[in-house]
Amino acid sequence: MYADDSADSQIIERLHRRDPEGLAAAYDRYGRTAYALFVRIIHDQTAAEDLVQELFLRLWNRSREFDSNKGALGVWLLSIARNMAIDYVRSAQSRFSSRLRSMDHVDALCFSRNPTGRESRIHDVRVIQEAFGTLSADEKRVMELAYFEGFSQSEIAENIHEPLGTVKSRMRSALARLRSVITGNKGQ
Repeated sequence: MYADDSADSQIIERLHRRDPEGLAAAYDRYGRTAYALFVRIIHDQTAAEDLVQELFLRLWNRSREFDSNKGALGVWLLSIARNMAIDYVRSAQSRFSSRLRSMDHVDALCFSRNPTGRESRIHDVRVIQEAFGTLSADEKRVMELAYFEGFSQSEIAENIHEPLGTVKSRMRSALARLRSVITGNKGQ
């Protein structure tokens, strides 16, 4: 990562003396890398920014725990960042479960394409509800996660603890069935 151990030693020395310039130097040296790591793991830039701040606050408060005999400052700092990101993702999974809404509870008017035609909206809602009624529980869950929660197929696989191929297969079959039912009802 960074070959200049003397710069890390100076940073640690400043942090031990509670010199704010040490924290600034650490941030300048490792802030971008930590941010990139957070974004790569959690896929949320705003949360990554918050986690970077928390990471450097931890560094300020726990710098005495660093032992240069055990490794480089950058490796130590980024391993803390990695653990923070994993903890964030795990806690996000519990938040995710509480946010999940069934298709049955979604406001029917959110499917409207033509807000002035009440009959058209009612028909569209009925068609969509009918189409969703043809899906298996697993297919419904994958579709709800993708379209209402905004998760990628990889994130869905991780959250429901299924192989990515299974998620992709369910998504394909659900979309095919929805397409078939919805296009079959267009003429009615």
